[in-house]
Amino acid sequence: MLTEISIRYKYVYIYIGIFGRVINKKLFIMKDAVLIGSGIMSSTVGVLVKKLMPEAKIAIYEKLENVASESSYSWNNAGTGHSAFCELNYTPEQKDGSINIEKALQIASSFEISRQFWSYLKQQKFLPEEALFIKSVPHMSFVWGEKNISYLKRRHEAMIKYALFEDMKYSEDYDEIAQWVPMMMKNRDKSERFGVTKMDAGTDVNFDVITKGIINYLNKHEGFELHVKHEVKSLKKQPDGTWKLKIRNNKTGEIVTEHSKFVFIGAGGGSLPLLQKSGIKEGKGYGGFPVSGKFMRCLNPEIIELHKAKVYGKAAAGAPPMSMPHLDERRIDGKESLLFGPYAGMSTKFLKSGSFWDLIKSLRLHNIKPMLAVARNEFGLIKYLIGQVMQSKKDRLKYLNLYFPGAKEEDWELYTAGQRVQVMKKDKEKGGVLKLGTEIIHSEDGSIAALLGASPGASTAVSTGIEVLTKCFPEQMASKEWKNRIKEMIPTYGESLIDNAELCRKTRKETAKILGLEEDVMKQKEVFKAESITV
Repeated sequence: MLTEISIRYKYVYIYIGIFGRVINKKLFIMKDAVLIGSGIMSSTVGVLVKKLMPEAKIAIYEKLENVASESSYSWNNAGTGHSAFCELNYTPEQKDGSINIEKALQIASSFEISRQFWSYLKQQKFLPEEALFIKSVPHMSFVWGEKNISYLKRRHEAMIKYALFEDMKYSEDYDEIAQWVPMMMKNRDKSERFGVTKMDAGTDVNFDVITKGIINYLNKHEGFELHVKHEVKSLKKQPDGTWKLKIRNNKTGEIVTEHSKFVFIGAGGGSLPLLQKSGIKEGKGYGGFPVSGKFMRCLNPEIIELHKAKVYGKAAAGAPPMSMPHLDERRIDGKESLLFGPYAGMSTKFLKSGSFWDLIKSLRLHNIKPMLAVARNEFGLIKYLIGQVMQSKKDRLKYLNLYFPGAKEEDWELYTAGQRVQVMKKDKEKGGVLKLGTEIIHSEDGSIAALLGASPGASTAVSTGIEVLTKCFPEQMASKEWKNRIKEMIPTYGESLIDNAELCRKTRKETAKILGLEEDVMKQKEVFKAESITV
């Protein structure tokens, strides 16, 4: 009799154990947010969610061994704090000769929001004091030819009407330009004409340092999990509106299952395939065209000392929007360098760590037509890319010499930076268009969102993160509680830095002080005063 009762209790305990694990899975393992990718975008969204919902259970899944190893990694990007000071593709010329600066205003104000957020992170010690993630570097535009000079002058006149750009200098004076960029003016004929703008408020940013700082902060809090070497293989919406993700542990080969109320796909070039796997209707009609970026890099300190700016020119005919030539001062891991590029390369990979089959696998019935339309309408792009791939060392050096006359091959090495996926989307008139910048795609119920595209993505990550939450958590974002929490991190939230000139000036000055940018500008001015530059 006792034996029979013991056996019955044994089965009851087994049943309770199994049932308990099921309950545990539903009540305790269900995540509030799963973020795919561990770059600047996912980390920014992650910390915003954690600050707005302190009790939230959040997980980040990264397929590589380390966080911020793809596009956010410092050597995979030029580090430009994109604020539209120097990027000419953000200010297109209209048919009537006017300059459209709408996008430039949007990007500049978004970068000021990023500066506020990073200032908050630094003040709250989310980022270690020794983390050198941002420095002042003048942003300049440099053009030649009467048509281009006329364009740049009109651009300058249109932009300085706003506080965001009011400190922008314009010059056609040879000697003044030679003071700004001596290396670029050396060996040039004084009869040549140039148009140049200069903004001392420009910056150089290492986005991987910010990313690691944020994730280190999140790691100290309960309810946060970071899983590296874990690749999301599938994601499927459940009847209750949540998402079920199947994830492979790339170290052990084990398949694990995750459940989440909200999913954010911030995997850079890897976002499009995951968006397609989600099956949401909003993702239909999107395609991606991968472009590999290559740069010439100089580590010679004697040359580096002669160039203290990020200088952007005009893109070549047929070049993709992200391919404006630029010669940049860079500081990575405390060491100075110069970059020139990008030289475009053709690759079918969506990530540097991706597969050559990525492009082929992304083709669907719903995106083939838009992609073919882009190929037809943007034939100049295809011609440009083929030309770039066929370039010799001599050709690349010749292009560098347009910006740095007298550059020697032995001082420069070619390296491959990050992989970018240019967004292509359906269009009623053209069939398909090439999309400039980044684009947020989200489901109707806000349970999933994905970020596609490239520059100026990292620089405007904070504004993008807020936009993602606004689209996916509209009621909460409209609440007084969430608004107040956001204003703690971003004091100007809800106000316009475009229209409110005084607020813009005040905000830029405050963040410059917190981030140590004022000191950098003063050092630069002292260097220019002390040096006697012969051109």
